[in-house]
Amino acid sequence: MRKRTALLAAGLGALAVVGVGGGVAVASNDDGEAHVTGADADRATAAALRYTHGGTANTVERDSEDGATWEVEVERRDGSTVDVRLDEQFRLVVVEGDSEGG
Repeated sequence: MRKRTALLAAGLGALAVVGVGGGVAVASNDDGEAHVTGADADRATAAALRYTHGGTANTVERDSEDGATWEVEVERRDGSTVDVRLDEQFRLVVVEGDSEGG
Protein backbone atom coordinates (compact mmCIF):
# COMPACT_ATOMS: atom_id res chain seq x y z
CA MET A 1 0.00 0.00 0.00
CA ARG A 2 2.85 2.41 0.79
CA LYS A 3 4.38 1.74 -2.62
CA ARG A 4 1.10 2.61 -4.37
CA THR A 5 0.73 5.79 -2.29
CA ALA A 6 4.31 6.83 -3.08
CA LEU A 7 3.75 6.29 -6.81
CA LEU A 8 0.52 8.28 -6.70
CA ALA A 9 2.24 11.14 -4.85
CA ALA A 10 5.10 11.16 -7.34
CA GLY A 11 2.66 11.27 -10.26
CA LEU A 12 0.69 14.12 -8.75
CA GLY A 13 3.91 15.98 -8.04
CA ALA A 14 4.94 15.66 -11.68
CA LEU A 15 1.56 17.01 -12.78
CA ALA A 16 1.92 19.96 -10.43
CA VAL A 17 5.33 20.83 -11.87
CA VAL A 18 3.98 20.80 -15.42
CA GLY A 19 0.96 22.89 -14.39
CA VAL A 20 3.00 25.46 -12.48
CA GLY A 21 5.71 25.73 -15.13
CA GLY A 22 3.19 26.48 -17.87
CA GLY A 23 5.46 24.66 -20.30
CA VAL A 24 4.67 22.64 -23.33
CA ALA A 25 3.22 19.20 -22.68
CA VAL A 26 4.31 16.41 -25.00
CA ALA A 27 2.36 13.22 -25.73
CA SER A 28 3.31 10.49 -28.14
CA ASN A 29 0.69 8.87 -30.35
CA ASP A 30 0.54 5.56 -32.18
CA ASP A 31 2.49 6.86 -35.21
CA GLY A 32 5.49 7.66 -32.98
CA GLU A 33 5.26 11.43 -33.40
CA ALA A 34 5.30 13.67 -30.34
CA HIS A 35 2.31 16.01 -30.24
CA VAL A 36 2.52 19.10 -28.08
CA THR A 37 0.01 21.20 -26.21
CA GLY A 38 0.25 24.43 -24.26
CA ALA A 39 0.41 28.15 -24.95
CA ASP A 40 3.05 27.93 -27.70
CA ALA A 41 1.19 25.08 -29.39
CA ASP A 42 -1.94 27.25 -29.30
CA ARG A 43 0.01 30.10 -30.93
CA ALA A 44 1.28 27.72 -33.61
CA THR A 45 -2.26 26.51 -34.26
CA ALA A 46 -3.63 30.05 -34.58
CA ALA A 47 -0.84 31.03 -36.97
CA ALA A 48 -1.31 27.91 -39.11
CA LEU A 49 -5.04 28.54 -39.41
CA ARG A 50 -4.35 32.13 -40.49
CA TYR A 51 -2.00 30.88 -43.21
CA THR A 52 -4.52 28.29 -44.45
CA HIS A 53 -7.45 30.72 -44.17
CA GLY A 54 -9.25 28.46 -41.71
CA GLY A 55 -9.85 24.77 -41.41
CA THR A 56 -9.31 22.42 -38.49
CA ALA A 57 -5.97 21.89 -36.77
CA ASN A 58 -5.50 18.20 -36.04
CA THR A 59 -2.06 18.00 -34.42
CA VAL A 60 0.82 20.22 -33.37
CA GLU A 61 4.36 18.86 -33.31
CA ARG A 62 7.87 20.18 -32.84
CA ASP A 63 9.60 19.97 -36.22
CA SER A 64 12.95 20.65 -37.82
CA GLU A 65 12.19 19.99 -41.49
CA ASP A 66 12.88 22.90 -43.84
CA GLY A 67 14.28 24.93 -40.93
CA ALA A 68 10.94 24.91 -39.12
CA THR A 69 10.30 24.73 -35.38
CA TRP A 70 6.59 23.83 -35.48
CA GLU A 71 4.43 21.63 -37.69
CA VAL A 72 0.65 21.92 -37.57
CA GLU A 73 -1.48 19.45 -39.50
CA VAL A 74 -4.52 21.27 -40.85
CA GLU A 75 -7.57 19.83 -42.57
CA ARG A 76 -8.72 22.47 -45.01
CA ARG A 77 -12.37 23.23 -45.67
CA ASP A 78 -12.16 21.28 -48.96
CA GLY A 79 -11.15 18.13 -47.03
CA SER A 80 -7.48 18.15 -48.05
CA THR A 81 -4.85 17.91 -45.34
CA VAL A 82 -1.65 19.97 -45.24
CA ASP A 83 1.32 20.33 -42.94
CA VAL A 84 2.01 23.95 -42.05
CA ARG A 85 5.61 24.45 -40.94
CA LEU A 86 6.42 27.53 -38.87
CA ASP A 87 9.62 29.03 -37.49
CA GLU A 88 10.23 29.84 -33.81
CA GLN A 89 8.42 33.18 -34.26
CA PHE A 90 5.36 31.38 -35.74
CA ARG A 91 6.09 32.74 -39.22
CA LEU A 92 5.34 30.59 -42.24
CA VAL A 93 8.15 28.39 -43.56
CA VAL A 94 6.16 26.19 -45.96
CA VAL A 95 2.76 24.57 -46.50
CA GLU A 96 3.00 21.03 -47.87
CA GLY A 97 0.50 18.33 -48.70
CA ASP A 98 0.33 15.83 -45.84
CA SER A 99 1.74 12.54 -47.12
CA GLU A 100 0.21 10.60 -44.20
CA GLY A 101 -3.25 12.04 -44.75
CA GLY A 102 -3.57 10.89 -48.31
